[in-house]
Amino acid sequence: MQLPFGTDPRTEILCRLQASMIAAFGRIIRPPEKRRSPEWVLVHGVIGAQTKTAASNASTDRLLAEYGSWEAVAGVPVEELEARLKRQTFPSVAAKRLKACLGAIIAERGAVDLRHLGNLPLEDALVWLERLPGVARKNSAGVMNASTFNRKAMVIDGHHRRIMQRMGIVPAKADTAKTYNALMPILPEEWSAEDMDEHHLLLKKLGQTYCRPRAPDCASCFACTYCKTGQAFR
Repeated sequence: MQLPFGTDPRTEILCRLQASMIAAFGRIIRPPEKRRSPEWVLVHGVIGAQTKTAASNASTDRLLAEYGSWEAVAGVPVEELEARLKRQTFPSVAAKRLKACLGAIIAERGAVDLRHLGNLPLEDALVWLERLPGVARKNSAGVMNASTFNRKAMVIDGHHRRIMQRMGIVPAKADTAKTYNALMPILPEEWSAEDMDEHHLLLKKLGQTYCRPRAPDCASCFACTYCKTGQAFR
């Protein structure tokens, strides 16, 4: 059984970390007009493995512009999709996953339409999404949080997970789903869906700047005060 939000002492660490990141990097707020449809966010996540966000944005926009609808994209041969996804790090894998994912949605819903998820409890919506080919917790949470759904689900990418592990907030070998399950109950209860989105984007910036996968710059990192790895370094 999950504890209510904010009852864990790690909650205070997350609050202090958030304030420090905002002081260091400034606000990173996704304006309402930049929120895409749930279907767009889903496609972006399915094709985006180990690919820079800008490249995945361009690929997703190009697919919809060229074919006109996600149903039309679902009908495109895999080989043609692969050619259209050449900007992706793994275009062959991305094409196969995308076609399978869109086909599964159409088979169940009759169209590539995720509006019904807005009426489901969050956990049920995540489970529904994660039954689709190529969709795991990072992508399902992104659909619920970063799209026009704007719901309280924390997106966890590699930077986010690594920092939480190094800080001792989650277990050292926790995968994305376990990290999500560990973090959600301890998030400050006053945080909105927008706050969760900003927290994720700030952690991504921290991971790219200081808490890198290799050779983290603990000596310069402002978050060392809250970080077990940083404290050990010092």
